[in-house]
Amino acid sequence: MPDDQQAGLSGLGRRTIDSLRAGVVVLDADDQPVLVNPAARAMGLLRTGTTPGSMAAHPLIRTLAGQVRRTGVRREIELDLPRGRDNVGPDPLGVHLRAMGIGGGHVAVEAVDVTESHRLARVRRDFVANVSHELKTPIGALQLLAEALLDATEPAGPTIAGAVGPTAADRSADVAAARRFAERIQHESTRLGRLVQELLELTRLQGAEPQPAPEPVAVDWVVAEVLDRTRTTAAARRVAVAVAGERGLTVYGNDNQIATAVANLVENAIIYSGEDTTVTVTVGSGDEHVQIAVADQGIGIAPTDVDRIFERFYRADQARSRSTGGTGLGLAIVKHIASNHGGRVEVSSTLGGGSTFTLRLPARPPDDLAATLQSAEIEAGPAELRQV
Repeated sequence: MPDDQQAGLSGLGRRTIDSLRAGVVVLDADDQPVLVNPAARAMGLLRTGTTPGSMAAHPLIRTLAGQVRRTGVRREIELDLPRGRDNVGPDPLGVHLRAMGIGGGHVAVEAVDVTESHRLARVRRDFVANVSHELKTPIGALQLLAEALLDATEPAGPTIAGAVGPTAADRSADVAAARRFAERIQHESTRLGRLVQELLELTRLQGAEPQPAPEPVAVDWVVAEVLDRTRTTAAARRVAVAVAGERGLTVYGNDNQIATAVANLVENAIIYSGEDTTVTVTVGSGDEHVQIAVADQGIGIAPTDVDRIFERFYRADQARSRSTGGTGLGLAIVKHIASNHGGRVEVSSTLGGGSTFTLRLPARPPDDLAATLQSAEIEAGPAELRQV
């Protein structure tokens, strides 16, 4: 093969390696890096060497290469690498490392970024732990209340001659206690049932089941349905729900899911509002989206809580949420419904001055929406469109 052709192939091979998303590092027999592609540099697999201007592979890379040389066997490992100066900084980089000997003491190491899968694994573990904690509280309460109810309704034993039996007042007090315990049991069991239902709903939204095909949905119907669903809650808390904005608008998606998202926002607004206040649902259009804004006159959200308000089981006000039967999943469900419909949900809030949640949904047919997403994927790359 002519030298110029050989050089061309060598250059092509190097450009190919440089274009890979996976990091590639080749170490010589002295653990000096002789080939490093841009992805490996971006992952921080190189460190400053012992001499000025020199570079050295990450200590874990060198250790892995040494094991390959000693055993002659390809090695694979998955771990989290600290990032930032002195290992203090952002979340660790999750990498899958694969090392193999390529002759002459040289070792090639491939590094694949698995940070996202590690993060999802942590989220799943936290989710299970949170579920266990959340379920344990109402279940324990149900058990204690059931025992108390049984004790309160237990019939009196045989009367001893001359002894005074329970009076009518005593029996009335027992009945009142039994009713009070029964009401608490009903409250806790309702909360538990709602928690389980919302867990199942969230699981479906996260891809456990195929999403229904998008269809035209009248926003007027959604608002009317939400008013009907939240009427009892609003009346019990003496909160008025007002409707404003445009009429006759249409969005595309699943009618029940969209109604659930808006109902969750309205219920959340009612719960965190004081008596004799108003929750306003405002419908508008623009930027090829329809927006449904839910504004309350409630306690507001602290700036430190705004960024986390859509997380599962996160509550800005733990005591209020538990006392009202909240599960901590309502806003997470809204976020996933919005994402699955190609939309988004936003929040603006002032502590002590109320909050406004805005749900934005596509106002175009699904074919046009799919074309837009495909165009965005080509322009930005698949990683930019990854949804969690």
